Amino acid sequence: MNTVEKSRRLRELIHAQETLVMPDAFDPISARIIQHLGFPAVQCSGFSMSVASVRPTEVDLGRDANLEATKAIVGAVAVPVMADGEDGFGGPKEVEETIRVFSEAGVAGINIEDQVLGQPGPKRIIPRESMIEKLVAAREAAHRTGNGELVINGRTDALAAAADRSAGLKEAAERANAYLDAGADLAFVVAVSTMEEVRFLMSEVKGPLSIAAGMPYNLRTLSLKALKDAGVARVSLPAVAILATVRAIAETLRSVRDTQDFGELLEQERLCRMEDIAAMLKRS
Repeated sequence: MNTVEKSRRLRELIHAQETLVMPDAFDPISARIIQHLGFPAVQCSGFSMSVASVRPTEVDLGRDANLEATKAIVGAVAVPVMADGEDGFGGPKEVEETIRVFSEAGVAGINIEDQVLGQPGPKRIIPRESMIEKLVAAREAAHRTGNGELVINGRTDALAAAADRSAGLKEAAERANAYLDAGADLAFVVAVSTMEEVRFLMSEVKGPLSIAAGMPYNLRTLSLKALKDAGVARVSLPAVAILATVRAIAETLRSVRDTQDFGELLEQERLCRMEDIAAMLKRS
């Protein structure tokens, strides 16, 4: 598939009856494993990329490093890839450039968010009108790149930034609808922690809804089955792969260091078979 076809495929997956589950990729091998396991699309995660690069935050990663990691991920898989465009890396003009360079990298979609990045203190979000300007600029830029099908995921951190969850949930729903009206193809509400909040958003948001799962704040309260039953269009797993990778490496090497043996590897021998690794490395 070429890039436009991948964008169309991603749209189909978002609008399909079955919920689209997109795990986080942070490098080519994590992306290839996601594809190998049958997931139909890959989500790039700025958080995961920053961890993998030993950068304190996504802001420290920056657009250039994010773009290079995204290019490597796109080149590693045949399925559609959604980039993490953070806040667009600036205002509307910077958003236009972000859309251009990530489109050239071959992504099928991109996240654009409304939180204020790189500033100390409590989480804050930009004015609704400012985010709408970014999304309008993103949609126009996508058409100029020749891929008007580019999937734009309008993310709001209104719930995460709110002092009162009820007010934050209402603001998140209103922003989600405004972002859809401005040209986003789906609305991504972060910091959702209960199925009650999911059901509220499903009733209020007038378009495809995306929820992040497997996060510390909803690990015990949101299951994929429940989210699928609720009709959520897309579920992203922004941290699962990177946290599992870090934990596995640390636990295995700690065991080797402390026991001076490979007992833990012997217990996981089936995970270390070279033929299995070769199968994962084979591009579909």
